[in-house]
Parts: sequence; structure tokens; C-alpha cells
Amino acid sequence: MRVIVLLCLLHGQYAWDEPQYSWDPPDHSDTRTYVDPALSVCLLDQGSCGCCLMQKQMQRMEWHFNITYAEMMKEMTKTKMTLDNMRASRSAFSVALNSDQTLKCFGPFSNDKLITYKHVFINLGNGYSVQTGIFTVPRSGVYSLSVTIYADGSSSGTMAACATLQVNGKLVSELLEQNGQDLEDSATLVVAMKLKAGDQVAVNLPQGCVICDQNRHYNTFTGFLLYAD
Repeated sequence: MRVIVLLCLLHGQYAWDEPQYSWDPPDHSDTRTYVDPALSVCLLDQGSCGCCLMQKQMQRMEWHFNITYAEMMKEMTKTKMTLDNMRASRSAFSVALNSDQTLKCFGPFSNDKLITYKHVFINLGNGYSVQTGIFTVPRSGVYSLSVTIYADGSSSGTMAACATLQVNGKLVSELLEQNGQDLEDSATLVVAMKLKAGDQVAVNLPQGCVICDQNRHYNTFTGFLLYAD
């Protein structure tokens, strides 16, 4: 009995400075230095040394569990925020001129006119407006933009198949196909651009130009976010 008491006293002496934790320690800046007062009393009670050591070990396990749980919750919150940001940044659209059964032409006009694509394949994020033909950039970043045009001279009476890609009303790139050797002309452009939130992207039909389309969708306008800033 005296040996057991002596061991308990030695353990209490050398383990006194070890970190001792409770299930729910106060909000100290460093919880590892927190010592439960009830545990200190327990260590002084030499008659229940074995119970006290068991209680101490359980409290350590409980504290580590709380710390692990808190860290897991923190990581889960960060992951959820990342996923929410990814969902919020999704932006993609792809549209065609029309879906008519018969071939119809748009133009030529005496003035420049924005092309309003009416058939929507996808409009993720609702950045494209079928009323105006304008894609309003929802989030700053690098975007891929592509335009394809087609014209049928037998239907339009002219072979000037042309269009321009514009950002905020300014020319970015031009499509032009006018060789006069056949009755059908087409052209495609693809660009990657860094755009700011609120920028307006559209396809313009210059004066005297024409495009023709039907439900086979010869004329398309597509854009999507490659990566956000």
C-alpha cells in the first residue's frame, strides 16, 4: 500500500506540469496550458490514485476529440465556401441565330446592327440576353469567346458574309468571307480575353453584311469562363 501511495506521489510530482484537459475548457488563448482545478484536487487525493489517473486519461482523450472535431468543422466550412464560390463563378453560354425550318437571312442593313441570337443552347449564369444579344460578364476573369457566321448568296442576294466581335462597343476581332466564287460563305473566330465584371460582349453586323440561318444553326455565338480572377 505504501508503495502504491509513493508511486502516486511521484507521478503527481512529475506529471504536475504536463498539460491536463477537461471536456470543455474555458476559451484561453492556449488550451494546452489549462489545468482543471477538480483534477488537481483529484491528484492530491492519494486514496483514489488509480481512478484519478484514469479520469486524467479520459479527459485528455476528450480534449483531443474536441480539438479534432473543431479542426474538421473548420476545414468543412472552408471547403463549402470554396464550392459555393465555384458554383457562383460558373458562366457559359452558347446561342444560335434562329431555329426556323426554312433558311432566313439577317441583313444587309444600311447601318451597323447588333446580332440578337434567339436560339439558346445553354445560358449558365444568365449572362446572355436574348432581347439585346449582349453577354454581360458576371465575374472578372479569362473567357473563351467564339463566333461562327454563314451566308447564302442565293437567299440574300449578296455575298458579304461578315461580322465583328465587340467588347463595350469596341472592335476586338473581325470575320469576313467574300470570295465571290460560290454561293455560300462562312467564317469562324476564337479568342481568349481577360474581361472585367460588367463588360458587355456582342456580335455586330456591319453595314452591307449578311448572315443566314435555319434550324441547323450555321451562325453561333459562344463564351465561357476559363478561370476567374
